[in-house]
Amino acid sequence: MKTHTTNYTNTLIEIAEDSPVSASVIPVVKNDKKTIANYQYEKLSKHPLKYTSDELLFDIFVERNDISPSELEEEKQKFFSKGQACLRTSPLAKKNGFGIFHNEDSKVRLIPAESEEYQQLLKDNAVKKVKAMKSKR
Repeated sequence: MKTHTTNYTNTLIEIAEDSPVSASVIPVVKNDKKTIANYQYEKLSKHPLKYTSDELLFDIFVERNDISPSELEEEKQKFFSKGQACLRTSPLAKKNGFGIFHNEDSKVRLIPAESEEYQQLLKDNAVKKVKAMKSKR
């Protein structure tokens, strides 16, 4: 069975061209229900460089779908047997003003768009840059 990945290496996902903000905004919980942005922000702000993109996406999938430990391995195989949207589709990069940096080990962390570090990464030729997906076509 083919396995797909969403991991990047030494790459900055820039905020989307049509992002409604130019500085980072922490996502708000809507109707007492966490959004994908809430899950991603929570995990990445508390644990920078703990997760690869694949680990983050699968971890959130497990949490949102209440998957039991006994089902993990089977669910993981199913999850990665079909392509998943990478973090270029993350609301954090599309709407909340966070760049998402993947280091040389593919571990991920958030970088506020207004930060000096974000500007330095944009100028660093050793770092690959990809834009987050636009919200509108």
